[in-house]
Amino acid sequence: PLPFLAMSNIYITEPITKGKVVMSTTFGDLDIELWSKEAPRACRNFVQLCLEGYYDGTVFHRIIKEFMVQGGDPTGTGEGGESIFGQPFDDEIHSRLRFTHRGIVAMASSGPGTNGSQFFMTFDRCDWLNGKHTIFGKVTGDTIFNLVRFGEVETDDNDRPLELPVITKTEVLWNPFEDIVPRELPRRLLEVQAADDGITQIKGSKNKSLLSFADDKEEEEGEEEIAVIPRKIRSSHDVLDDPRLSKEAAVEEAILKKAMEDFKNKTAEAKEAKEAEETKEAKEAKESKEMKKDVQRINAVESIRRVIASRTNDGDSEMGKELEDPSTFDAAMRDKVKEQRAALASAEKKQDQDSDLLDEAAEARRV
Repeated sequence: PLPFLAMSNIYITEPITKGKVVMSTTFGDLDIELWSKEAPRACRNFVQLCLEGYYDGTVFHRIIKEFMVQGGDPTGTGEGGESIFGQPFDDEIHSRLRFTHRGIVAMASSGPGTNGSQFFMTFDRCDWLNGKHTIFGKVTGDTIFNLVRFGEVETDDNDRPLELPVITKTEVLWNPFEDIVPRELPRRLLEVQAADDGITQIKGSKNKSLLSFADDKEEEEGEEEIAVIPRKIRSSHDVLDDPRLSKEAAVEEAILKKAMEDFKNKTAEAKEAKEAEETKEAKEAKESKEMKKDVQRINAVESIRRVIASRTNDGDSEMGKELEDPSTFDAAMRDKVKEQRAALASAEKKQDQDSDLLDEAAEARRV
């Protein structure tokens, strides 16, 4: 019970975090919460580098069992990396941030005011580091067990892992600095020694940028070739000394520019032609629709005419007699007959007009 209470008191005395980054590695994710109020410059540096993808693809180049794992160097040697400020920045030591438990995240440096991009995470309590390194975060939650796995990796005599853990990506879940504008950086493989054949070799040596420990020796360590990475992809035109293969650009800039202009012009012409075709089709569709309406109107008039004609023919003889004898013809019936005959005459006139319109429309379509 007593150790548990002691650990609880340690966490209670720590300030509240403000900011969070998820660091995905080949050993699992690490949830890192930040003390951006207590270490603003270190946290701003770390968050911006994460947003820029600076750490993506880099390795953890140093692991000391029961002590710490170190990374953040794009060269993978422990001798490279730089801050967002363009130069090393000063330490930020806070009285409530101490190396009292595992999972502490701090800046790796070779002395006061030499902070760059490298950082380390502790596997255990490290009281002797208090006041010497800027603490800016801690690994939290179940991801602390992924951090423990780093301590199980086998290393060589220089504390370099035989199986290099890699940071695959970083994601800022809570950015405490809303004014950060990530820079557009080229992918860095970084402080390199270029060879004449265009090959870049990354060299590895014992890292002394975290701290000069009492048991460290100052002897020079032999360089070890870690990886060979092509710096530039070259074609046979560049490599072979063949007069048939020209090293000049196959297409001059002026020709290429003219070809692009021709392509744009042809595209514009094709667009105009398509719009004209669509306009023509729309016009024809409208005319066809109007003609259908004309036919329907004529058919309706014909139907009315037939109905009126049939009614008029059926009562023609009787109506004639009734009209000749006003005494026997009801005035209302007389008015009704006149209306029917007037309607018939109007319908026939309308039919003739519609037939003329239909003929004109058909003639216009043929033209």
